[in-house]
Amino acid sequence: MGQPSIPLTPTSASVAGKTAIITGGNTGIGYEVARQLLLLKASRVIITVRSTSKGQEAVASLRAHPEVKKANPSGTIEFFHLDLDDFQSGVEFAKRVRAEVPELHLLICNGGVNLMSYEASKSGHERVMQVNCYTHFLVALELLPLLRTTAVNCGEPSRLTFVGSNNQNYHTLAKRPLADSNTVIEHYDDKQTYSGLQRYADSKFAVHAFVQRLASIVKSSELIINDPCPGFVATKFDRTLPLWLKPIMAVMRRLMARTVDEGARTIIYAVVVAGQETHGNFLQSNQVDPGAPIFQEKAGQTFVERLWKDITTEASQYDAELQSFA
Repeated sequence: MGQPSIPLTPTSASVAGKTAIITGGNTGIGYEVARQLLLLKASRVIITVRSTSKGQEAVASLRAHPEVKKANPSGTIEFFHLDLDDFQSGVEFAKRVRAEVPELHLLICNGGVNLMSYEASKSGHERVMQVNCYTHFLVALELLPLLRTTAVNCGEPSRLTFVGSNNQNYHTLAKRPLADSNTVIEHYDDKQTYSGLQRYADSKFAVHAFVQRLASIVKSSELIINDPCPGFVATKFDRTLPLWLKPIMAVMRRLMARTVDEGARTIIYAVVVAGQETHGNFLQSNQVDPGAPIFQEKAGQTFVERLWKDITTEASQYDAELQSFA
C-alpha cells in the first residue's frame, strides 16, 4: 500500500540567478517548495500571503533554516501580500510584481482551500473556486508578458506551474452538467451545485482545463505550463473535513501519505527538471497523465472553451487589458 516514491531532485538541477514566486508559500507544500528552490540556489524567492505577520514569520523561518543558510546565504527571501479571495488583490499584486520584479522565471500557483460548506469570496463568487482557480488565473494572465519577456532575455523558457490534483477525476460535471444559459462561474456560484466533498475536485478540474487552454496559445519555447499532483501528502490541508472523515484520513495518512518534502519534490520536478513535453499537461508521480477522462470527450473540451471565455471576461472587469485574451 502506498504511492510511488518520488526520486530526489537531481544534483545537477539549479535555478541559480532566477526569481521565483510561490503563492501560499508560508506553510505546507508551498513553504517547502520555497525552501527547496533556495537550496537550488534561487536568487530571489517571493512567497505570497494575506497576513503580514505570517509572511514575516515564514520569511524569518526560511532565512534561519540551517540548510538554506549554508547553501544560499545571499538569496533574497521576501513576501508580497496577495489575498486569493479577491480579484482586486490579484490585480494589485500583479502591479507590484511588474514594478518591483524585473525578471520572473518561475511562477508557482500553489495557494488553496478546501471547504465543506458554501462560502462566498470577497469578489462575490464561491470561495473554493475563487481561491484555487479564478484569482490564480487572473494573476497568470497579468504576469504572462513578464514571464515571456524573461524567457526572451534568458534564452530559455520560463515556468508557470499550477499545483494540480488527481482529485480532478471526482469532479461533478458529469452529474451536474453546465446549462447553456449559465456561465461556468455562475454554475459554480449556484449553491445547488455545491458539494463540500467534491468542490476541491471541481477546482482542480478547472485548473487542468485552464492549463490546457493557456498552453494552446503560448509556445513551450517561451513558457512551459503544467499542473503536477503532489499526491496524498501529510499536511494539515484536510483539517476542514467532516469529523466522521478525519479518523479515516488519519489512518490513510499514516499508511499512504508522502512527506511534505516528497510532495514538494513533485512540484520542483515540474518547475525545474521536466521539459517541454509537459507543456499543457497534468503530471502524476512525475509522469504525464491524461487527467480526467472527460477531457478526451466533447463535453470536456467544451468546458475548456467556456471556462476560458468566462474567466477572461470576468477578469477583464478588473483589468480591461485582459479583454485581449477573450
